[in-house]
Amino acid sequence: VQLKESGGGSVQTGGSLRLSCGVSGYTYTKHCMGWFRQAPGKEREGVAEIDSDGVITYADSVKGRFTISKGDAGNTLYLQMNNLKPEDTATYYCATDHKYCDGFANFRYYGQGTQVTVSS
Repeated sequence: VQLKESGGGSVQTGGSLRLSCGVSGYTYTKHCMGWFRQAPGKEREGVAEIDSDGVITYADSVKGRFTISKGDAGNTLYLQMNNLKPEDTATYYCATDHKYCDGFANFRYYGQGTQVTVSS
């Protein structure tokens, strides 16, 4: 399984970015796909996840600002990020696994990450 993120960059507070994640080598009908982030000196945290039934979960810190979605073919994952804040600065990773989503836990496959920097 390979995952490749793109779309990171630098924006000012209040700006928007759209992250994309291409997934290959993965053909399970039942799956969970998610976005995580890790800021320097902090642990990795779950941002948003969506399962094969379309059930979506967001971290409280991004509710109302971020939107997770999948492409029609199911092998691309997106994260639309609006009203970005400096505390959103982090490396963002996409992840997937053969399971239903369970609170950002138990993902085996991660991408290499893409950097998002929000300046005040």
